[in-house]
Amino acid sequence: MDFNGKTAIITGAGRGIGAALAREFTARGARVAVADLDAAAASAVALEIDGLACTCDVTDEREIQALVARVEAEFGPVDIFFSNAGIFRGEPDHAASATDSTWQACWQLHVMAHVYATRAVLPAMIARGDGYLAQMASAAGVLNQIGDAAYSSTKHAAVGLSEALTITHGHQGVKVSVVCPQYVATPMLGYDDPAQAEELPNVLSPEVVAQRVTDAMEAETFMILPHPDVAGYMEFKASHYEKWLSGMRKLRAKIVSQLGGTKLSEMHKWI
Repeated sequence: MDFNGKTAIITGAGRGIGAALAREFTARGARVAVADLDAAAASAVALEIDGLACTCDVTDEREIQALVARVEAEFGPVDIFFSNAGIFRGEPDHAASATDSTWQACWQLHVMAHVYATRAVLPAMIARGDGYLAQMASAAGVLNQIGDAAYSSTKHAAVGLSEALTITHGHQGVKVSVVCPQYVATPMLGYDDPAQAEELPNVLSPEVVAQRVTDAMEAETFMILPHPDVAGYMEFKASHYEKWLSGMRKLRAKIVSQLGGTKLSEMHKWI
């Protein structure tokens, strides 16, 4: 897949990984629509890359339909839709202790936003026999995230949706990728500046993630793992499931014992 001349929409592109993807796609020749709930953030990134700034609540299907219509009017058919927006809120106590509103927000952002994007662009991609759908999931979607069952559960669902899309539509010229990173130095982890995480070996900058993701999309890789170690963890989980679960229980207990909780902004530095 060649990015040159392609029209791409990236959601959650006002900061973090989304903004880095917008810059990387542009550097490789794509026209990029920068979509974000934060209009000012979208405008700043779009101005930097000479892209199109779009304010969009991706949990509202009508807004995604309007986003696609605007981009098509400005740039032409959408070649790539990268559903990137997401949240992480943690859980106050036991694994089901997050509020209904948190579970619903995770479901809407991590699953239904991908569904809405697919509905908006897939029919035209099938008709053309070409197109690319990319969904941001997480290593939590193939492993698990200690301290946030709502996040982990909905990221698992995102991976399942991506698998269904490539199984059903891969033969029609529609390419699909699901991205499953571990820790990235973004505001979600408490980083205003990625350089703050340079000493942490397991934390990648958004720019490194964007480069690895874009390289993998050029190769049309389905499951993109910006942190290569995740492949080994997946293999161990699949072949030694009970042992993996036991190890995760022990890891969680050790984290709680040493940190007093499972707050992501602190826990990721310890792991």
